[in-house]
Amino acid sequence: MTDFIVIGGGVAGISAAARLSHLGRVTLIEAEAQTGYHSSGRSAALFEETYGKPTTVALNTASRPYHESANGGVLSPRGLLLLGSAAEKDAFDVDLAHMGLDEISTAEARALVPILSDHADRAAYHADAWDIDTELLMQNFLREMRGNGGTLMAASRVSAIAREATGWRVITPQGDVTAAVLVNAAGAWADQIAAMAGVKTLGLQPLRRSMARLAAPGGHDLRGWPMMFGPGEHWYAKPDAGALLVSPAEEVPVDPHDAYPDDMTLAEGLFRYQEYFTPEVTRPIATWAGLRTFAPDRQLVLGRAVDAPSFVWCAGQGGYGFQTAPAASALIADILAERVPEIGADLAQALSPARFG
Repeated sequence: MTDFIVIGGGVAGISAAARLSHLGRVTLIEAEAQTGYHSSGRSAALFEETYGKPTTVALNTASRPYHESANGGVLSPRGLLLLGSAAEKDAFDVDLAHMGLDEISTAEARALVPILSDHADRAAYHADAWDIDTELLMQNFLREMRGNGGTLMAASRVSAIAREATGWRVITPQGDVTAAVLVNAAGAWADQIAAMAGVKTLGLQPLRRSMARLAAPGGHDLRGWPMMFGPGEHWYAKPDAGALLVSPAEEVPVDPHDAYPDDMTLAEGLFRYQEYFTPEVTRPIATWAGLRTFAPDRQLVLGRAVDAPSFVWCAGQGGYGFQTAPAASALIADILAERVPEIGADLAQALSPARFG
């Protein structure tokens, strides 16, 4: 018997478990042998405060102090560079306005990234974009949870959930766990967990996104380069540990699974990337894919289920899980402690599953 069961060992579940460990006994259940295996282990790991819907941006803003201070902070400078061509004027202007970027000359852009081709005839830059040390962030939350007596059950895929008079019974190969409150932070599998619990599903949709890891173009030192993306985010590239991550930024609806990349989609994305850069794209060092799961309105879902108040949604993070985790998890704790939400009642209401009826 525990007070809170959290299902899902990605950043959403880990952070929620850490916050709830101050309120009672927590058991965090993860299907895989390690935490952060699926989407959290395949993230581009960028903190860009203006990225996302208005509710997501508000969560980003509320999360920033934690990102900057926890265990010395988890952010390091990266910057964001938008590149456009004459054929992409309208999409470039939309991104320029929405993300609050400053338009710069192509000469200034080449000073940041010296391998730009003549295809790039417009550029915009924003210095206030940061790499997130995702492993440190997750370990910070795990240490907090364990320090308060919380337990992690890894390799414990949920096989059944029963609603009982005193709460919930979750059945796993490692044994049954019971608790008064069940928090659903199962990412792409969150609707499946709800159905298993007899709770109304929300229409969450996993979307596949593929990624290639390329050797440093032209042998350049990439450490000071910004993250780069095309108008409408139809490709992006980000330096990572001496290599370059390139994604076609596709959003292909799929069922929950251990995602793998689509070779044709990757090839198309690499072609779009190649137009902007002079070194020829070589065979990727590695390729992979992840799932970004969204609610129908593409906003996070945080709060008690309408038809089962002791069932709490912490889902629909899409590509914003790391950015929003500190504020999202604090909201989950505020709701279950029956406190006034630190992020404000209006924002909490906008994120509530009650919006789906």
